[in-house]
Amino acid sequence: MHEKAEMKKSDLKAEGAKTNEVVRIFALGGLDEDGKNLTVIEIDGDIYIVECGLKFPNDNASLGVECIVPDFSWLKEHEDRIKGILITHGHDDVMGALPYLLKEIKADVYVSPFTERVVSDLLKANKITGVRLKTVKHRDTKKIGGRQVIFFPMTHSYPQTYGFGIRTNYGYIVYSGEFIEEYDDISRAYQGDFAFASRFKNDGVLVLLQDSKGSENALHTSPRHKVTPYFEKVLDEHEHQRIFVEIYTQSVYRIQEIITCCIERKRKMCFYSKELKQLVAGLESITEAVPPELVVPTSQIDKTDDVVVIISGQGKALFQLMSNIANNEVDDVEFKESDVIVVATPLVPGVEKEFKSMENDIYKRQGTIVKIDRNVLGMHPSKEDLKMVIYTTNPKYYIPIKGEYRMLCANAMVAEEMNIPPENIIILDNGEMATFINGELQPGRETLELHETLVDGNANWDMAGVVLKDREILSTDGVMVLAIGLDFRTKKIVNGPDIQTRGLVYVRDAEYLTREVTRIMEETISEMVEAHKYDNIECRAQIRERVARYVFKQTAKRPMILPVILELNPKNSLSGS
Repeated sequence: MHEKAEMKKSDLKAEGAKTNEVVRIFALGGLDEDGKNLTVIEIDGDIYIVECGLKFPNDNASLGVECIVPDFSWLKEHEDRIKGILITHGHDDVMGALPYLLKEIKADVYVSPFTERVVSDLLKANKITGVRLKTVKHRDTKKIGGRQVIFFPMTHSYPQTYGFGIRTNYGYIVYSGEFIEEYDDISRAYQGDFAFASRFKNDGVLVLLQDSKGSENALHTSPRHKVTPYFEKVLDEHEHQRIFVEIYTQSVYRIQEIITCCIERKRKMCFYSKELKQLVAGLESITEAVPPELVVPTSQIDKTDDVVVIISGQGKALFQLMSNIANNEVDDVEFKESDVIVVATPLVPGVEKEFKSMENDIYKRQGTIVKIDRNVLGMHPSKEDLKMVIYTTNPKYYIPIKGEYRMLCANAMVAEEMNIPPENIIILDNGEMATFINGELQPGRETLELHETLVDGNANWDMAGVVLKDREILSTDGVMVLAIGLDFRTKKIVNGPDIQTRGLVYVRDAEYLTREVTRIMEETISEMVEAHKYDNIECRAQIRERVARYVFKQTAKRPMILPVILELNPKNSLSGS
């Protein structure tokens, strides 16, 4: 199967290829998880960052966390070798963490025209300047870091999504991105070009990387990705009722489907949020405009009986907004028993609690709820879609990306069905590096130690990380406060020590613990005073370290230790803390 690829590989090498070309491919996020996608392709030291996404936390471990982004430490250490950041489309799981990365490093960002507007607004909102956004057109070939990068369009739920191939001396590294095989689309902005991608097969493909999130689904994803037949049914069955459609703002394909259904039935629409209005206005550049006579302002929602109110948002906030509408807690909507709520969004991890709360509130108000998403597949490649790209490109090596571990394995099995040798199919974990020297996979894998970065919306990102870590410690191991009063001049103990714990142990059942902590505290102060080395800050640090070691040995917990040393002058006023 790989004879042609091997032949072309030698042709590429004959063009002046260097010996001992080293390629490393690894992910800083997105493997064995949903979201936070970031893949690194390193060719002879040149670094290409592919996507930079975030994910939302699970409810049981949120601790006030707004989102989770990849660990950028390795990229910061090697910033001088970064040649570019390739953002294939505008979803949060592939570009939502871009502002956080660009606060740490500087690099050119390659985006499609439609995604460029979204990224530009995102950077402005985060007050990030000096970033060069380079536009990738429908079928572009660019030189990035001195290497040829070929871009090709793919059909996805976001317009102008692209995949790409980076040329090496031993064949292309092809990243197909998120896609489905579909030929009956709303507009050209969604049309893929698999014939164009097949040129890689002629030149040889060293590695193919493919999305795994739909790999457990049989057949092709299309036409099972469309909400149109289900939404048409809702419109027909509730012809004279108000319909509220909740949908993620970034589900652009579905938003266009809903708009098209309303236009065909001459059903009036209201675009509820500012972001949705901006999105619809932006779509006019790549698709047909919405007839103005069908657009109803929010002030007229309660005066229009058959209006379709499209409500978009992201994550928990969207479901919370729907609950507020059902509870009549918004100014411009008076919810009625005859109203119909259509759920057109997938239930992503981290929003389950808000979704159930929304359902309860709607049913309490006697509203009707219709869930059409449960019948619809996400726009990710199913087995036959994956096979088609494998057949089109004929790769030597195959790396499943994006998705939970069972999805990566299902993707790998698809590759094996396409006669790729098992030893050439590489399942990685975040931080694991696949290394190729002169086009051959090397045994063993170097592994980076990665830590998730938690963000709570604080403007000071570094400080937010510290605060969130403290919250985690408090929630699991508790806190111990140690207070003592010293004479300001002699440093003799005049008050305490007083030991208070919360979330660690029940004090009455652990008097031995407080006795020993008291001894450690007094002994540490006495030693430093006698050695003429006493310093308030340094003394507290030593107490914290010694007490932490003792408490861990006794309880196997690492509580937050907060020593407080009050230095009292002869007039009993405070002079230290």
